[in-house]
Amino acid sequence: MSDLRKMIIDGAEIEVDPALTILQACEEAGVEIPRFCYHERLSIAGNCRMCLVEVVGGPPKPAASCAMQVRDLRGGPNGEPPEVKTKSPMVKKAREGVMEFLLINHPLDCPICDQGGECDLQDQAMAYGVDFSRFREEKRAAVDPDLGPLVGTKMTRCISCTRCVRFTTEVGGVSEMGQTGRGEDSEITSYLGQMLTSELQGNVIDLCPVGALTSKPYAFTARPWELKKTESIDVMDALGSSIRIDTRGREVMRILPRNHDGVNEEWISDKTRFIWDGLKRQRLDKPYIRVDGKLKPATWAQAFAAVAGAVKGKKIAAVAGDLAPTEAMFALKELVTGLGGTVECRTDGAKLPEGNRAAYVGTATIEEIDSAQMILLVGTNPRKEAPVLNARIRKAWLAGAEIGLVGQAVDLTYEYAHAGTTPADLKALADKGVSDETKEKNTLVIVGQAALAREDGAAILAEAQRMAEVSGSKLLVLHTAASRVGAMDLGFTTEGGITAALDGAEVVWNLGADEGDIPAGPFVIYQGSHGDRGAHRADVILPAATYTEETGIFVNTEGRPQMALRANFPPGDAKENWAIIRAASAELGAQLPYDNINALRAAMFEAVPHLAEIDTVPENTGDMLPSGALGEQAFGQAIADFYFTNPIARASQVMAECSKLAQEHNMPVAAE
Repeated sequence: MSDLRKMIIDGAEIEVDPALTILQACEEAGVEIPRFCYHERLSIAGNCRMCLVEVVGGPPKPAASCAMQVRDLRGGPNGEPPEVKTKSPMVKKAREGVMEFLLINHPLDCPICDQGGECDLQDQAMAYGVDFSRFREEKRAAVDPDLGPLVGTKMTRCISCTRCVRFTTEVGGVSEMGQTGRGEDSEITSYLGQMLTSELQGNVIDLCPVGALTSKPYAFTARPWELKKTESIDVMDALGSSIRIDTRGREVMRILPRNHDGVNEEWISDKTRFIWDGLKRQRLDKPYIRVDGKLKPATWAQAFAAVAGAVKGKKIAAVAGDLAPTEAMFALKELVTGLGGTVECRTDGAKLPEGNRAAYVGTATIEEIDSAQMILLVGTNPRKEAPVLNARIRKAWLAGAEIGLVGQAVDLTYEYAHAGTTPADLKALADKGVSDETKEKNTLVIVGQAALAREDGAAILAEAQRMAEVSGSKLLVLHTAASRVGAMDLGFTTEGGITAALDGAEVVWNLGADEGDIPAGPFVIYQGSHGDRGAHRADVILPAATYTEETGIFVNTEGRPQMALRANFPPGDAKENWAIIRAASAELGAQLPYDNINALRAAMFEAVPHLAEIDTVPENTGDMLPSGALGEQAFGQAIADFYFTNPIARASQVMAECSKLAQEHNMPVAAE
């Protein structure tokens, strides 16, 4: 405590870390300081001047509290602690003056602005501004650059806080925005008028303190006070980002990030943010039965009768897709194994070992990336597989971490040492070992699904474990499917993987698996939300809810159980996943012993206790895997198209447009 420093804020004495800025010290003291350019996760710009305070005994003018540290303050002549005033006449006059300047060129768009009702400028003009303006000149105009299909621009509203520039450069890792001109001619624009390419670009909408950058798909559809807000979890990747789902009636209107320092900080990927239009399109809203080769609408009673008729006396197998909640998978496993069947969740062929959590999840947490000094990426492209996690790796790189990559060379938004492309290169690194100096550092090995979803995946995972051991590192398995870790925890597996599970099966119960093909022959029961690949192959379709329409537990890539809450209701006759399985079990004469979600969860928690520890990462244990034969084939990519990884994304028009533009951007350009 001796390194703390005393200071006085508005007459109250507090002790703070001298490395803090005055603004941060005021926040610790519970004193609100207005700001536009300052943001906790971005570098300090100090250009909006809204955070002015009076430093007693300092220069006779207000000081920008975001850019001055407590250690720079001088104490009183008799040894008194330094004093700062935030409510003095000098500060009040300064803030009113700054607000007046900010509003010189700001248009009176509030009635039609998408930011109206949740605008920082609006709120602070009310709190710190004045009720008149001395300026009568015409307001300046600005050109609105086209930043792409996601971010809309109205640059006459811009107050040049440069948050968007700092975010795209520092967090997104793409230098595509900047400020040109001086004085009245200054404007924020994109480089050479290009569209933004970052997978995190939607975050500038949240960062913009005015309505200069808004959401194009959401524009003019709703006002914030009309929306019901539900805190939930994202399932577009395996990171499990904390989100807020805003609904009006039965419709999802937008998805925003929530702060969670252990997972996504306060960022979300563009797929997470703009997926919501895919929740409304191509939905399965009634049961279907295939009659004479064609799918015909049916009632639930008819669908269950068809299921019962198909399953009776037959060998059944169940496969779980990427977006299934743990409750549905637990119920389906109980039903299918009770009927003597097999279950499997590794639909992509990933060689994840059953029962060994230290191997199929790893031993590291996402938050440990921040303090890592060396990170080795194996067979993964985190920019496509988990863009928010990739931003965290970039943050560690900016802090001095060294990054290495064994896999396909791609643009990851940061520099890395490319250590090879094949499993042999990984083995060579493990054989070589590291110096004692390196062992002392915080190191991390991150292995992706492109390394594991192949014949020699188990041997590669063993080498990744060995690399982690010889370097004194922790291991993190980066999954691409939101439901995979939960399914592995539940034991939704068969020895030998998907091939062994489907071997000899006459009936396959497909729980939302749309990323692979079920071989011809078996009778297929498809339970899912969208008319995607799985539904086309089905003989009976049971329409189910999506992740916004039912409460469910998902386990993220680090092994953290998280609760997704229901924000709206499924369309038509679609039902919650667990309820469909429970109702079908009665028809099959193998009734499951729970009538509500709480009873189901109680049974699930009894079987897998750590699932009850919501938002807690358990300590993962398990044995080292034995070495095996490594293939010579180079590592590929786990995700071919970032915007089309699941049926909800493929139903989204916004994602389709983003995918098209991304492909055009990546097309090779002929030399002139």
